[in-house]
Amino acid sequence: MHLFKPFNTICDLKTGVLSPPGNHIVRYLADMKEMFHDREAAETMLKENPKVYEFYNVVIPEEDGHLQHCTSIIYPGKVGKEYFMTKGHFHAVAGTAEIYVCLAGKGLLLMQTEDGQAEVLEMYPGSISYIPPYWAHRTINTGDEPLVFFGVYRGDAGHNYGTIEKQGFSKLVLEEDGQPCIIDNPRYNPRGGD
Repeated sequence: MHLFKPFNTICDLKTGVLSPPGNHIVRYLADMKEMFHDREAAETMLKENPKVYEFYNVVIPEEDGHLQHCTSIIYPGKVGKEYFMTKGHFHAVAGTAEIYVCLAGKGLLLMQTEDGQAEVLEMYPGSISYIPPYWAHRTINTGDEPLVFFGVYRGDAGHNYGTIEKQGFSKLVLEEDGQPCIIDNPRYNPRGGD
């Protein structure tokens, strides 16, 4: 058996930046324009191609027994009326749970089962959100400062972005009269285009 050595990672609790940074991934609007409902607004915004979110993933073996952990930073902004958000995903190992600890900002955690049943939790500094197995999840920044959170999940969980790319989420979060409003997604396709 190969022993993996213990180590520390330092997290700036306000910004979410890790040291060492591990795998640092940045998503711009061009990387996820199809995720937003208002495609015309997305196309117009591509001229500026704003940074939507980024995350820092600690380098851990993607194996059973390990715990992947990361920080995510979702920037404030909207595409049309829809708030900036993450792509959203199921786990490749569907029976995987995850925990998010909100460090800064405010937002919503949108979750959905394979059959489109949706749940929404508020995220704010100190909130600890439990994402049960078999739920896709997407985070949405509904505030005017970065939404920063820390996530932990099993080492071999993997990510399944494809299902959400094909089906979408059954709900959208839009700004109406200065407040987040959750509505049915008219483009939601539970069969994923079949």
